[in-house]
Amino acid sequence: MAPRRFETKPVIFCLKTLLLLYSFIFWVSGVVLLSVGLWWKFMLGPYMLLISSAPSNTPYVLTGTGLAIILFGLFGCFATCRGRPWMLKVYAVFLSVVFMTELIAGISGFVFRHEIKGTFLTTYSDAVMRYDGRDDRSLAVDGVQRRLHCCGVYNYTSWFSSVYFPVGGVPASCCVSYSDCSSADLKNTTLAALKVHKQGCYELVTSFIESNMGIIAGVTFGIAFSQLIGMSLACCLSRFINANQYEMV
Repeated sequence: MAPRRFETKPVIFCLKTLLLLYSFIFWVSGVVLLSVGLWWKFMLGPYMLLISSAPSNTPYVLTGTGLAIILFGLFGCFATCRGRPWMLKVYAVFLSVVFMTELIAGISGFVFRHEIKGTFLTTYSDAVMRYDGRDDRSLAVDGVQRRLHCCGVYNYTSWFSSVYFPVGGVPASCCVSYSDCSSADLKNTTLAALKVHKQGCYELVTSFIESNMGIIAGVTFGIAFSQLIGMSLACCLSRFINANQYEMV
């Protein structure tokens, strides 16, 4: 039995090293996810009003998932160092739950991407029609138009039928150059066409989603399937530790 024990110990040491490295990377991914959730909540919160009419739970889901991954990442490091088979099995079960959750989320996002685009079109069109320049949705519309250099839903003419146009014309956030964009110009349908961005925001956002959907799906599924590595390492280490304990007896 002694020679086999000597053969098992280097394997256990190697598996522990790999699982510790994996758990650290897993923990870092939790920190990143937590940061994204907080950034989404505090920085992207207003823009979520343009994607859904109801408050989004996405930042809370990301934050909660990030916290859970951080805690279980630490648990994975502790379980690996302690070398307790039952702890490693619990860690493997958690990784399998994360794997299934990420896989379902990735598939759902890919399958329902057209529904997401349809919801964005409806909500964004309503925000443009009801724009007043003061409420949260109006400020979010201004932010999108400034950052993406776009105007209106399909183009700047979307503003002509809005409740804001008779009072303020096309919003200043559509202007190509603010120094050469007076309020009188923005109220004139002919002059406004020369002063504002021509491309609509809906087309810009949806074309970005479509062009990057492959990358987003690849990253999502890649992260999900990486959990299989951790599950395999945890299960193998648990089995070798059990075998080593049996050989000692």
